[in-house]
Amino acid sequence: MDLLGSILNAMDKPPTANEEQKKLLKRQKEMAERIKNKQKEELLRFRKFVEERVGRFAKDDRPHIEFQPLDKVHRSIIHEVAEYGGFICMSFGCEDVDRYSVVYKKENAPTEDEIAARRNGDGWNEEVAKEYAERRQKQKEIEEQKRLARASVQNSPPSTSASQTTNNNSNSPNSTGRNNASKETEIKPTFNYKDKYAHLIGQEAALEAARKTETNATYGFVPSKNKKDVRSIEQTLADIQAKKRLKLQQQQEQQQQKEHDEGQHANAEPPASVTSAASVPNSH
Repeated sequence: MDLLGSILNAMDKPPTANEEQKKLLKRQKEMAERIKNKQKEELLRFRKFVEERVGRFAKDDRPHIEFQPLDKVHRSIIHEVAEYGGFICMSFGCEDVDRYSVVYKKENAPTEDEIAARRNGDGWNEEVAKEYAERRQKQKEIEEQKRLARASVQNSPPSTSASQTTNNNSNSPNSTGRNNASKETEIKPTFNYKDKYAHLIGQEAALEAARKTETNATYGFVPSKNKKDVRSIEQTLADIQAKKRLKLQQQQEQQQQKEHDEGQHANAEPPASVTSAASVPNSH
């Protein structure tokens, strides 16, 4: 114990913060607090700006409005305000580069061409819409041509020229002798090649191993057809927005109920001065 005490006494004591360092830490803490409060005020001003702009958008006949490229925090405010107002909000572009938000009215939801164009960075206007419509039409024509080609190949009758030639040659007298000779000198393999690749293709291959597969009618206790989502994109977005609005409304109702309960509790408690006065007996 004496050895340990001597070692501890020989060690240098940790440096103590002087008054200047304490003042510096205090100033840094106050500066950080001011920056935090300034950011909160800026976000509140931006939210008010978005609410005013979306409110004007709801009253005019514009199909959509675009916001400038913003960071994730500001875009989340735009999405929240738009969804609370019953609009469709989508973001496009690369994160931390040029990602921006677009607010649509439900009756003017974006088409697949517009979504594809904005994701590709082409923007959206009449020229871009015409270009994507022509591209989609060409793609449909190409697919239709491929489908017709496949159908013609499947429906075409087998060629009979080779079979007729074979039959004619087999009926000739010279061919009869050759056929008999070929039967006599027929070469038979010493082993079946399928045995060599049985570990890969199995004992049955090609059409012999083909089996008709069918999907399971039920998974668990629910039919598989009931698990398929047949809703459109607009309906899916509308359902998601409705759930978010319901959740936000429930949170607001809980907050109001909590404030109401706190107010009733504060009104029910008597003031401290009245309680102390009632506890002191009257000396007269």
